[in-house]
Parts: sequence; C-alpha cells; structure tokens
Amino acid sequence: MGKINWGRVIRGGLLAGVVLNAVDYVFFGVMMKQDLAAAMQALGKQPTAMDSLVPLFVTLDFVYGIGLLWVYAAIRPRFGPGARTAVIAGVAVWFFIGLLHAIGEAPMGLFPQKIYTVGTIVALVQYAVAGAVGASVYREV
Repeated sequence: MGKINWGRVIRGGLLAGVVLNAVDYVFFGVMMKQDLAAAMQALGKQPTAMDSLVPLFVTLDFVYGIGLLWVYAAIRPRFGPGARTAVIAGVAVWFFIGLLHAIGEAPMGLFPQKIYTVGTIVALVQYAVAGAVGASVYREV
C-alpha cells in the first residue's frame, strides 16, 4: 500500500470543492432561490437571511472536497484507482454529509420537503461528480 499523497489530496480536494460550490450556486443560488426566500419568510426571517452565510458554505464545500479526496485516497488501495472508486468515495461522503443530515433535519420542518428531497438527490450526483473530478489529479507518492 502506498502512502497518501497529501499535496494531491489538497489539490484534488480543492478541485472537488470548486465542483461542489458551482453546483451549490446553481442549485441553491439560482434554481431554489425563491423557495429558500419563501422558507426564510415562513420562519419569520428576512428572505435574504442566508446570504450572510455564503462565505461559510463556500468554505465548507472546500473542506468537504478535501475530505472527499482523503476518502478516495484511503480506499484507493482496496478499490483501485480511477473514476469508479472516486464515485464510491463521493457516494460515501454524500451518505454522511447529505443524506443523514437531511434525514435528521427534515422532521423539524424548518424547510419545505421539496428542498430536502431535491437537494439530497442533487447532492448525490454532485458528490459523485466532485469525487471523479477531484480524483483525476490524484496520484500516489
């Protein structure tokens, strides 16, 4: 088993983070913008209440991307290098970050079910693609 190439984990993770941020911008910032504004109003908040959190969400997507590449590097010796393994890593990270979070938060009724359901499905594809893109630059030491 080779050692994890941390430089490539960071580089690939940042690339995966770019994918995560791009999809989040299109999905939440464009497609679901009105739904999120309505949800904020229903909670008694300003429709733009989440705008101040965008820097946090951008940072988290880069951290998630690095974590995703770390998972890819960790499972690569067992599953082999390549896109298939990267997609497996992406789905595993999505399971813990996306699916379990939505399952835990949705029953509170903070947001409409549509936001959780569609967001979770989009995130599944998002993390699989981000894993494949980020892993394309990963090489062992």
